[in-house]
Amino acid sequence: MAWLVLVVSGMFEAVWAVALGRTEGFTRLGPSLVFVGALTISMGGLAYAMRTLPTGTAYAVWVGIGASLAVVYSMATGEESVSLVKVLLICGLVGCIVGLKLAH
Repeated sequence: MAWLVLVVSGMFEAVWAVALGRTEGFTRLGPSLVFVGALTISMGGLAYAMRTLPTGTAYAVWVGIGASLAVVYSMATGEESVSLVKVLLICGLVGCIVGLKLAH
């Protein structure tokens, strides 16, 4: 169960990261509320998962999922350029995340 919660909380990390970029310094209410909600869910899930998973592994997986999804979302929406190198690096990051799970 901890792994599932960790994956979902990593997804919410991507949500709050994207929302943070849209708050314009917390001057926009909608993105600011999304940021706070997603941050709360994300951190709560990470804390729950870390009750049974090693801190380093849990944190690395959480950050990796969030970072990967944030970059993929930004590329999909045109906010960030797409290149073969970026795609390969994201694939490598995802491979490392899976490796951490398998090594656990």
